[in-house]
Amino acid sequence: MKLYYAPTSPYVRKVMVLLHETGQLDEVALVNVATTPIAASAELLAKNPLAKVPALERPDGPTVYDSRVITAYLDARAKAGLYPAGARRWDTLTLEATGDGIMDAALLMTYETRLRPEERRMPEWVEGQWDKIARAISALNTRWMGNLQGPLDMGQVAVGCALAYVDFRHGGRNWRTGNDGLAAWFAEFESRASMQATIPPAG
Repeated sequence: MKLYYAPTSPYVRKVMVLLHETGQLDEVALVNVATTPIAASAELLAKNPLAKVPALERPDGPTVYDSRVITAYLDARAKAGLYPAGARRWDTLTLEATGDGIMDAALLMTYETRLRPEERRMPEWVEGQWDKIARAISALNTRWMGNLQGPLDMGQVAVGCALAYVDFRHGGRNWRTGNDGLAAWFAEFESRASMQATIPPAG
């Protein structure tokens, strides 16, 4: 298998953490591609018409893309149980969607400052994205701690990677203020070997 990736992408980090946690890392060749919404990688376009990372080239079918599809595929392949059955499955999927939503908003904030010319930037739009993140983090802190503290699943991985990306690109926002329970959980979660092995490079 080949994973088309960018080491700073939080969606890629989700996949990489899963590969570490399930012992599949040695079965995947990593292909580093540079792609943005305004400068798509031709190499990636040949595998994913959306030109987004991650994309996983399989030996037994078409390339799969969107991090949630890739993680579900790899989890099923390893029979790892990171998407549990029964009622807990819906909690896991909701937590993963929340983590991915935080990533979406944080990445849009990053694009606004890195890709858009300064004279065309909209500070109020950036703040609107941050409001989404702040609401999601508050909900995690008040409603979801029981799930986050349970057995490892993809909901936890997504939330952990999302919070790490907020620290990485928007650390000055200090999301931990008023979210003590979530901050304590994250301090423990980010110490996992899989998280330490996937810390993105600076830049």
